Amino acid sequence: MDFSTDERTELLKKELVDFMYGHVYPNEAAYQEELDGLENPYAFSESKILNELRAEARSRGLWNLFLPGEGGAGLTNMQYAPLAEITGRSRTLAPAALNCAAPDTGNMELLAEFGTEEQKEKWLKPLLNGEIRSAFAMTEPDVASSDATNIETSIVRDGDDYVINGRKWFITGAMNPNAEILIVMGKTDPTADRHRQQSQILVPRNTPGVNIKRGMKILGFEDTYNGGHAEIVFENVRVPATNLIGGEGDGFAIAQARLGPGRIHHCMRAIGMAERAISMMCERADSRVAFGKPLSDQGVIRDWIAESRVRVEQLRLMVLKTAWLMDTVGNKGAHTEIQAIKIATPSTVEWILDKAIQVHGAGGLSQDFFLSSAFAYARTLRFADGPDEVHKNSLARNELKRQRARREARAAAAARA
Repeated sequence: MDFSTDERTELLKKELVDFMYGHVYPNEAAYQEELDGLENPYAFSESKILNELRAEARSRGLWNLFLPGEGGAGLTNMQYAPLAEITGRSRTLAPAALNCAAPDTGNMELLAEFGTEEQKEKWLKPLLNGEIRSAFAMTEPDVASSDATNIETSIVRDGDDYVINGRKWFITGAMNPNAEILIVMGKTDPTADRHRQQSQILVPRNTPGVNIKRGMKILGFEDTYNGGHAEIVFENVRVPATNLIGGEGDGFAIAQARLGPGRIHHCMRAIGMAERAISMMCERADSRVAFGKPLSDQGVIRDWIAESRVRVEQLRLMVLKTAWLMDTVGNKGAHTEIQAIKIATPSTVEWILDKAIQVHGAGGLSQDFFLSSAFAYARTLRFADGPDEVHKNSLARNELKRQRARREARAAAAARA
């Protein structure tokens, strides 16, 4: 495994760091103030600051860095990893400025891989151009959505159309009126094999029967900069059959394909969040005096700083290994590693953010620093793209199977001898 960065990645890193310090960090507070002043605070696509940053990023070649195929930057996972980490340092602004924000990234990857030419022209192209936004509607309030086969939303064929009925919630980005297309997962055949019951279909936001009920808060935060998290009710929503992505019964497999890159991208950005938290923790510890000496001279604070550095370095190596495997043996071959980083990263970053909040005192709980909202986000990641427990169960099952096979192979070899 070679984790060194190539010349192109180094050039992009240099350009991105310059963009962050010259344009992103100086505008973070003003961007939040601008959102607070909008008539619809979720309509961040109307932000003058964001649109100016998007134009600047595009002129610098810092656009669609996440997408390896047509319309993207053509980067590997290894090349994208350090760039995504840098954007994670300003998660409220940088990813959106580079058109590299979830859920659009996953939706664009999905359409690029599974969409028809008509679907790509109508929806993928404007997403790649940053003209519209999107949402991915899978999670439901009435079932345990940690098991995606539980979803109850129905997608029923009726002549040349499909009719959709169901209720979804925590649909990221859907509160933004510029989220013009929803990718909805539901059941087309409840009698089929449990992993062949589901399908995915494109539903334009303005389709009659799409009722956006409310925005869901995350530990009290509105999450406006990300377009919010909506509760949506679909009531006899009728769309053309050509809006189906793939074939009937392909929905579960498509969802798994979408979630692999999404999981590692979340981890890449979360490491950037942790790095910023460590930087803030050290600066605060050096500048604050308690009991006659700087906080940085307190043993417990030094322990937190040292432990934070060790933990984030471990995470980075795990993520880089996973990125390398995805590039060399494919997402399926890196399945165990993807699960491992999804388990380890959110809880570790949450721990680091907690210590940074503690060093900042009461201020760390306030809106004056990015730490509290980042903590809420890190806690959310322990549910997003599958809860910890599901990944642990699957990883343990595969590990047991692997170890069992090794024992049996050794026993067979000994018997032959």
